[in-house]
Amino acid sequence: MLLNMTELLTVAKENKFAVGAFNVADSNFLRVVIEAAEENDSPAIIAVHPTELDFTKDDFFQYALARVKNSKVPFVIHMDHGDNLASIMRAVHSGFSSVMIDGSLLPFEENIAVTKEVVDICSKIGVSVEGELGTIGSTGTSIEGGVTEVIYTDPADARRFVKETGIDTLAVAIGTAHGIYPKGVTPKLKMDVLEEIKRDTNIPLVLHGGSANPDEEIKKAVAIGIQKVNISSDYKYAFYKKCREILSSTELWDPNVINPECIEAAKKVVTEKMGLFNSKGKAQLYREAGQAPWRSEFL
Repeated sequence: MLLNMTELLTVAKENKFAVGAFNVADSNFLRVVIEAAEENDSPAIIAVHPTELDFTKDDFFQYALARVKNSKVPFVIHMDHGDNLASIMRAVHSGFSSVMIDGSLLPFEENIAVTKEVVDICSKIGVSVEGELGTIGSTGTSIEGGVTEVIYTDPADARRFVKETGIDTLAVAIGTAHGIYPKGVTPKLKMDVLEEIKRDTNIPLVLHGGSANPDEEIKKAVAIGIQKVNISSDYKYAFYKKCREILSSTELWDPNVINPECIEAAKKVVTEKMGLFNSKGKAQLYREAGQAPWRSEFL
């Protein structure tokens, strides 16, 4: 079942759970996310960074679309950190049901203008839009990038940003960073900032840089009002850790022999995240609501 982000996260918001957005860079990771979602009857978001789309190529997502449309579990295929209108439109033409335009490094007024331009285009075709306000940190171990010093989202700016852009979801900066944190570094999220943003806005909120954060802090963020948590490094790390173990002790070379254990290792992490987000078993809510496939009204 393919939905857009608004359809997916409205249910999550009403029922007080979050949905994991897992970055996918090849068919192995696509299998990990889809199979974990189906095994746990959990909604899931297939997130794709522009560099991942460059790597997989557009045609790969014809397979991805066919696979999720034939599933009983709800999925969104989402462009993560789209950096300009060209990357956004590439995702739209590839069949993505949701996009993110990341203008967070621009001056505030420019971020509003760029984000509103994308909303004006995508809203006409039922593609949901995520914007970002504030900046996410970087550990230097992920493709998503980030900055050295986090700029926390200002709740007053968030209220104006949501109103003037018309975005469907808002990514907020409360102290997380993309990638795996260096040894000895434990992030502390500013829950008071999140609580104030939640009071001042009425759309689903997104937490980027969800990997390697303490479980209790993620649980608390979800309880306050985060509906989407981005995960990339945690489950990719598990995949390649298992891959390194296999290759360091054998002479295997066939992917169909090496990859199954790696896929299972990554699925274990994704399953744990789904439990953390309280999304296990929640796919039933969408089936009970009888939601129509995304874009059916445009066909």
